[in-house]
Amino acid sequence: MAKEIYFFGRDDKYYQLSNFSGVGFELNGNKWRTMEHYFQAMKFIGTPQFDRILRCGSPKQAKDLGQSRETPIRRDWESVKEEIMLTGLREKFSNPELKELLLSTGKKILIENSPYDSYWGIGQNGKGKNRLGVLLMQLRTEFKNE
Repeated sequence: MAKEIYFFGRDDKYYQLSNFSGVGFELNGNKWRTMEHYFQAMKFIGTPQFDRILRCGSPKQAKDLGQSRETPIRRDWESVKEEIMLTGLREKFSNPELKELLLSTGKKILIENSPYDSYWGIGQNGKGKNRLGVLLMQLRTEFKNE
């Protein structure tokens, strides 16, 4: 039996672990369409770019807007981005079905199989940091210890 679970594309069994999956949640008085919307918008609190991302249609649009540097990102971003990701993940996975999905992964290593992102995923060469997978495993442990 496999010791890892890879997730990324829409056809993956565990696609709902992805920040692009169409699972919305409420946090800080806003309704977020996806985790990607929340994460990207948090780079721009208090700016019109925040509202653009909040209201855009797709997670791809949210990512593109979040990666634009027409509006500068917050200065503390590098030091707060992982905590922001974890805060959003906690809210997303408070959904009972998603929580059960995450818990159903047992002790398996969760790997975001993104060929585009070597920080949150494993990147094109498979040697990325996989920080999304690591944070999901941390959250899974938190849920098990509740």
